[in-house]
Amino acid sequence: MDFKKTNAPTTTVTRNLMDLSRDTNNVYESVVIISKRANQIASEMKEELSKKLVEFGAHTDTLEEVFENEEQIQISRYYERLPKPTLIATQEFLEDKVYYRNPAKESDRKF
Repeated sequence: MDFKKTNAPTTTVTRNLMDLSRDTNNVYESVVIISKRANQIASEMKEELSKKLVEFGAHTDTLEEVFENEEQIQISRYYERLPKPTLIATQEFLEDKVYYRNPAKESDRKF
């Protein structure tokens, strides 16, 4: 996922609960969907950051040899400035970009 292209806000935004429950008719179900998507986004971001930082890692680090790498600091600052995963997930949910299903509701149907 490309986190640079998201139009999610970088600060906290007050949301109308009726907007969140529009598709599911249940605020709590919507929050669960958003939280699961936020966990997915957070793990993707963490993996991506780890891969970028591993490139700069020195394998012979000791307490005396530890030094600050400017590129590592810049990459870390970039990821700190990105919108938080919960804000990205909420924006995706409101824009109908999240696929979800509820197996409990599907099992109620009779064939």
